[in-house]
Amino acid sequence: MVSGMVQAAEGLGGGGEALARLAGFRRDVYGCLTRRGDALFGLADAVLCAPGRVTDLARLSLVPGFGRGHGALYDALNAGRVGVGRLRRVLAGLPLPRWPGGGIRLGVDVSGWLRPDAETSPERLFCHVHGRGKNAAQMIPGWPYSFVAALGPGASSWTVPLDAVRLGPGDDEDNVTGAQLRQVVERLIEAGHWHDGDPAIVIVADCGYGGSRLAWLLADLPVTVVVRVRPDRVFYGPAPRRAAGTPGRPPRHGSPLRCADPAAGSRPGLTADAELARHGPATVTAWPRMHQMITRHSGSWQDWPPRQEYPVIEGTLIRLAPARPRRAGADPVWLWASDPAAGLDPAAVAVLWQSYLRRFDLEHTFRFFKSQLGWDKPMLRDPAAADRWTWLVLASYAQLYVARSIAPDIRLPWQRPQPRTGTAQVLTPGRVRAGFPGLRHLAGSPASSAKPGTAGPGRPAGSANKRKAPRYPAGKTTLKHDTITERKHKQAKQARKTTRPTG
Repeated sequence: MVSGMVQAAEGLGGGGEALARLAGFRRDVYGCLTRRGDALFGLADAVLCAPGRVTDLARLSLVPGFGRGHGALYDALNAGRVGVGRLRRVLAGLPLPRWPGGGIRLGVDVSGWLRPDAETSPERLFCHVHGRGKNAAQMIPGWPYSFVAALGPGASSWTVPLDAVRLGPGDDEDNVTGAQLRQVVERLIEAGHWHDGDPAIVIVADCGYGGSRLAWLLADLPVTVVVRVRPDRVFYGPAPRRAAGTPGRPPRHGSPLRCADPAAGSRPGLTADAELARHGPATVTAWPRMHQMITRHSGSWQDWPPRQEYPVIEGTLIRLAPARPRRAGADPVWLWASDPAAGLDPAAVAVLWQSYLRRFDLEHTFRFFKSQLGWDKPMLRDPAAADRWTWLVLASYAQLYVARSIAPDIRLPWQRPQPRTGTAQVLTPGRVRAGFPGLRHLAGSPASSAKPGTAGPGRPAGSANKRKAPRYPAGKTTLKHDTITERKHKQAKQARKTTRPTG
């Protein structure tokens, strides 16, 4: 097996250099584990070397790569320590997929670690879960995590996760995401991935984010935010000039464009033809200098100073309409980009909507995290332990990304061979994981071997647990302005009913 791995590594161009890069990256990851580092690193190796899918934590202690008992496994997650800041810088130093012209594309999205029955676990929120049927979406308690990953130019199951932040009950999603993206972009610039004169970093997100808010928070960075827009939104053009001598306040908003209006696509704008991989021919229409009307109820703007004018954040509105949609009556896709001048250049518009289509590669990463690496399978009580496990999963996936060029194609008899690109074979993350045990043997492990010991005494037999864990309700601890107003109206209405005279 080892000789076969050596031949596989030497048969590919730069195999020895790639193997040395993998060994160096493993040493960097081990240096980020500042407490219970040997057990935590062994746990990450167990995730990568376990046969089949990871279904629970206890079975990982049986993997030879761990070399410890299940007690040491749980002790490492509950009492260990991960230098998150240093690990973030290590991940930022990974080679990123480059787009034509040397650009960088980042995708941000939230994935939930569902814990519906964990009443003793604090800081749970209601996570939105999609269903297969009509109106089958649900809100299930769990820990939502915001992930930021670098995206590639083509359809692929590979991304480069760079950061993960757990959303707390008192957090505002747009503000937390804005701070997270700012730190990621600053680390990429520090690592040398972006220099003055390079194209702006494109950040793509789904309709759950406020594009205007993210653009306002990241206005001083070399980024362009592209967000999908819900079809019920309304955008406004530039304010017209006020005629001389006209009294009153100058207008701040131009003519409206309602995305739900069937005639919105016929409004004059930059029009171009495109070809989509799944839907075929499509028509792309762009309008420059379009903005939304911001109010105190526009989500994440509740902290705006009173009696101060809300900003007008202009951008480019894009409508992507397939000529033959796969589903009859399907609505076109609306996008908004924070670059107001992009709507004047067809090439710039193509870069924006093509970048957004690659956002769906993040779904492959989330599925691999959950179904193969077992990210959401452990029954952990402490959110801090869940954070450590999340970073171990990210570090494990990053090792697969570094080793993707030298991993052998170990497949089952019914699996098809992967295609080749030049002299290299393009393997999926699952195929790389299947061949990782041999690469681990070649790259070596910086962790020390486990020392012999005996199990602790544990709880005496027959004794009951007299210290019950407290219960925590799931949900937000700070309500938004609309929710507070609705609650006050409901309370006032109930008070009027109780004080109404009878008889």
